[in-house]
Amino acid sequence: MNTLTNLIVFLAVLNGAPSQTASPVQRTLTKPRVVQDAKGYNSWPMIQAIGKKLVCVYSRGSRHSIGEDARAVYSRTSADGGKTWTEETVVANSPGFGDVEVGKGLDSEGAMLLWVRRVGKERLHDLYRTSDGVTFTLVATPDLAVRPVQITDILTVPTVGLMALWFAGDYGGKPTNAWGTLTSSDNGKTWKQTTVESGLPKTQWPTEPAAVYLGEGRILAIGRTEVGTPQFQMVSSDYGATWKREPTNIGDALASTPSLILDKETGLLSNYYYHRGAGVLRRRVVDPEQVFDHPQDWPDSEPIAMGSKVTFDAGNANATVIGNTHYISFYSGKAPDTAVLVSVVPAPSAGKQQGLE
Repeated sequence: MNTLTNLIVFLAVLNGAPSQTASPVQRTLTKPRVVQDAKGYNSWPMIQAIGKKLVCVYSRGSRHSIGEDARAVYSRTSADGGKTWTEETVVANSPGFGDVEVGKGLDSEGAMLLWVRRVGKERLHDLYRTSDGVTFTLVATPDLAVRPVQITDILTVPTVGLMALWFAGDYGGKPTNAWGTLTSSDNGKTWKQTTVESGLPKTQWPTEPAAVYLGEGRILAIGRTEVGTPQFQMVSSDYGATWKREPTNIGDALASTPSLILDKETGLLSNYYYHRGAGVLRRRVVDPEQVFDHPQDWPDSEPIAMGSKVTFDAGNANATVIGNTHYISFYSGKAPDTAVLVSVVPAPSAGKQQGLE
C-alpha cells in the first residue's frame, strides 16, 4: 500500500470522531478496505451488488474537477466482500469530455444500471448496463427538457417501473434551481422527466438525493444541502406523483451526499453520509414510520469510519447490501492523490436503531 493508503488506514482505527451528534454508545470504528489508490484523484464512487458480487465504479482525474478530459470512469469487482478486487476496466473515457459516475441501481432483470455524466462542450447523461461489472453497454442518452446537474440512484417503484431523482441549477445566488423525477417503463431505454419544484433558491435546493420505496405507494428521499443547513427529506405517498419536502434534524452533514439502505427483514432504514471537514463516515438508523411525517425525529448519528478532513478531497458515501451486510464506498485523501475505499458493517438488528453489532 502507498503512503496515502497507510494514512487512511491509520485514521480509520482512531476513535476521535466528533461527539456533537454521536451515538451515546460508541463502538470500535470500522477499518475501510481499499478499492483503488492509484496515483491521481480517484473519487465519487458508486457501489452496487449484483447477486453476491460487489461492483465499485469510480472516476479518476488529476484534481477535483468534473470536466477535465483526463477524467474517465473505471470499474472493479469483488467476490469476497471487498477484501480483494479485480483489475480495473474502463467504463467510459470520452474524448473531449470529463466522465463521472453519478447514479446506479438495478433493472428488472437484476443487471446493474449506471448513470455517467459527460461534461465538455455539452453536458450529457449516458445510461450503461452491466451484468458482470466488467462489460458495460450503453443503453440510452436521454434528451431532457431540463438539463440535470446529476441524475442519481435508480430504484424500482410498482406501477411506475424504474425511477431516479435529478436536480438542476447553477449553484449561484439566483432562484434558478430545480429537482424532480425520471421514470422508465421499458427498463431504462426511454425516460420521462417530471419537475417537482423549480425556481428554488440555493437554501431550498435538495441536491444529490437518494430514495427508497417503502411500500403502499410511499417513497422517502433524502437530499444534500449546499449551504450548510440540515439535509432535506422528501416524501411521496402516491408513487412519486406528488411530493412534500421539509428540512430534517440531520445537521452533521456538511456537503454530505446521502445513501439509503432499507433492510427487508427488519424494515430499518440506514442513512449513510460522509461528514465533510470532520472526516467521519456516519450512519443514522431509523424505523421509517418514525420519520416519514416527522423529519425532525431522526435519531443521533453514529460514526462508523474515519477519513480525510480535507473538506472536498473526501466524501460521497454510496451504499449497497448483500445479505445482512452493508457496503459503503467513499473517497478520501488530499489532492492531487485520493483513494476509493469501502467500509463493511453489519446491517442494524431488529429493535436496535443505533450501534454497530
